[in-house]
Amino acid sequence: MPGVTETDREKAYALLKADAAKIHKLIEVQIKNLTMPQCPLYEEVLDTQMFGLSREIDFAVRLNLIDENEGKALLENLERQLNKLHEAAQNTV
Repeated sequence: MPGVTETDREKAYALLKADAAKIHKLIEVQIKNLTMPQCPLYEEVLDTQMFGLSREIDFAVRLNLIDENEGKALLENLERQLNKLHEAAQNTV
């Protein structure tokens, strides 16, 4: 099996970034249209999605497709974005 190329790393990071964007959009739609952030369903969806992304990142790190710091940064960035959405929803209540 050939080694991991830079193109493989770029593809892996792009896929993880796209998954993070999907989570952001899902939570944004949920906050705006479906439920309030205090709702248990909201919390369950958020926790499940974030856990899934963290497992994807861990897997990519173990395969040396992305650097551990890149993965942490991706998760932290998404968490910051979601916190902003949550705060904005709290301010409109």
